[in-house]
Amino acid sequence: MKAMDLHCDNKESIMIAHNPIQHDRMKHVEVDRFFIKKNIDKGCISFLFVKSEDQLADILTKGACGRIFNNMIDKLGMIDIYAPS
Repeated sequence: MKAMDLHCDNKESIMIAHNPIQHDRMKHVEVDRFFIKKNIDKGCISFLFVKSEDQLADILTKGACGRIFNNMIDKLGMIDIYAPS
């Protein structure tokens, strides 16, 4: 069985997922962290780091410069329906 790749652009989140020690600063994480940790240990999930500029979901939630924005739009296959043809 191949592990499911879980892409993340936050190195701190990746470290928390692999660290078995619960810190006071992350009390709000609770059940999700234990679920992820258990599945990482089983080999069901592989946590991969992805740079923010390569994280396609960011285009829907964060501001980006024109070059990165246009690159992400192209990768998603989105088109401007109002552009002259």
